[in-house]
Amino acid sequence: MPRVYIILVNWNGWRDTIECLESLFRLDHPEFTVVVCDNGSTDGSTEKIKAWANGELDASAANPTLAFLTQPAVPKPIGFLEISAPERVMANHPARLVVIHTGFNLGFAGGNNVGLRYALSAGDFEFAWLLNSDTVVAPTALSEMVERMQERPEAGLCGSTLVEYEKPDRIQALGGAGYNKWLARSSHIGRGISKDKIPDAGLVEPKLRYVIGASMLVSKSFLQDVGLMNESYFLYFEEIDWAIRAKGRYYLCYAPKSVVYHKQGASAGTAFAHRRRSDISDYFSSRGRMLFTMRNFPIAAPVVACLLIGGILFRLAMGNFGGAKAVFSGLRLAETSTDRLARDLTFDRDERRIG
Repeated sequence: MPRVYIILVNWNGWRDTIECLESLFRLDHPEFTVVVCDNGSTDGSTEKIKAWANGELDASAANPTLAFLTQPAVPKPIGFLEISAPERVMANHPARLVVIHTGFNLGFAGGNNVGLRYALSAGDFEFAWLLNSDTVVAPTALSEMVERMQERPEAGLCGSTLVEYEKPDRIQALGGAGYNKWLARSSHIGRGISKDKIPDAGLVEPKLRYVIGASMLVSKSFLQDVGLMNESYFLYFEEIDWAIRAKGRYYLCYAPKSVVYHKQGASAGTAFAHRRRSDISDYFSSRGRMLFTMRNFPIAAPVVACLLIGGILFRLAMGNFGGAKAVFSGLRLAETSTDRLARDLTFDRDERRIG
């Protein structure tokens, strides 16, 4: 039975995280360890997660129709280990739940990379499952992905059927997305279709340009050959950057029966502050669009820059001055020279190494 490290990144979202954990400990795939990478939370997340693991705090279902995935509570206590990065700890510790304090907010890629380094330091696994903390999973979600990866040994990444948490009869994405390099825009495959109309994997996989990071199974060989995610993006474009770097070496696959319910947007830590979320999203989205385009499709960079300038003008016309400033700031930073980007944005991995 392949061993799997399940990696969650938490940032001020302990309610979502413990609901996710409650569903994870019902998985029918027994060989796994959950690693929660806490990105500098200030809401007492670690204490809440520890209380849940000790049976002192119950998870609640934000959507009662999905309560069957988390209730009744799984038996407690659950073996728990708490460490701080870059503290060196034996990764083969018997705890089934590990919480790593990253020290501050490293972003999506940086937080996940902490967990991936922890898994690599142990070396006792075949797959790592990167899973958003604002998800709830079906009991077969992991085993279906593992089975699909074993069916396609040339695959390095596998996606799930992502379902809208608030509307669990509607698909959010079938594993991943397509991508238009001229617009620097993604399109989720199957978005909006009914959950009872999921196509076979063979019809979806040729359309995949990347696997969506809300649920992404990655093989150990992929990590060793391609490397970790690029931390310079901080938020957005990490998944497609990973896929582009692996192109020609690893296949992207999809497990239709791996069902994951996703509260889209909650894991960014801004689901309850709409205007703030919008400005943060505008900044990192515009920055990522331009940075990714310049690195991978430079011929399209002038078109994408014009589109972003148009977005600035539109926001100004609508009176959204915060959004306009956010897009401008993202565009300006992305257009900084390559040497400056390498110096200012890339994390020193040797200093942050774990295990």
